Amino acid sequence: MEQWITHFMEQHGYLGIGLLILLENIFPPIPSEIILTFGGFMTTKSDLGFIGVTITSTLGSVIGAIVLYGIGAWIGERNLYRFVNRYGKFLRVKIKDIDRTINWFEKYGYWTIFFCRFVPLLRSLISIPAGLTRMNIPLFILFTTLGTLIWNIVL
Repeated sequence: MEQWITHFMEQHGYLGIGLLILLENIFPPIPSEIILTFGGFMTTKSDLGFIGVTITSTLGSVIGAIVLYGIGAWIGERNLYRFVNRYGKFLRVKIKDIDRTINWFEKYGYWTIFFCRFVPLLRSLISIPAGLTRMNIPLFILFTTLGTLIWNIVL
């Protein structure tokens, strides 16, 4: 998978990085660590710049988070558990991952969105309970963007 990811990024540049990060948000088994570290490497060996990679990866991540927010708002909690019971093994998501994410969200509110952007797997999943609870979308986007921007710059 790593070779395919790096080849895709080499072929499509900024757009490829944004698309891969968007997909990584929606399908957590795709590792953002590989995408972002290779994107950083490409800033030294290609025409891609640090600012461009940072902007496109952040934009892709925020769009992916908004998609998951929408899925959470649309699907509802009961249907989410049914879906994970049925298909979670394919997405490498377990019921306990959903429970943990929802508990964090209920305990810490908006700050959960920001801090979970630094935790693999939870980075994506936290958008779903935000949608389930219909969190204020501008605040969701703000906290998502800030957390994601820091994560992307560090990697």
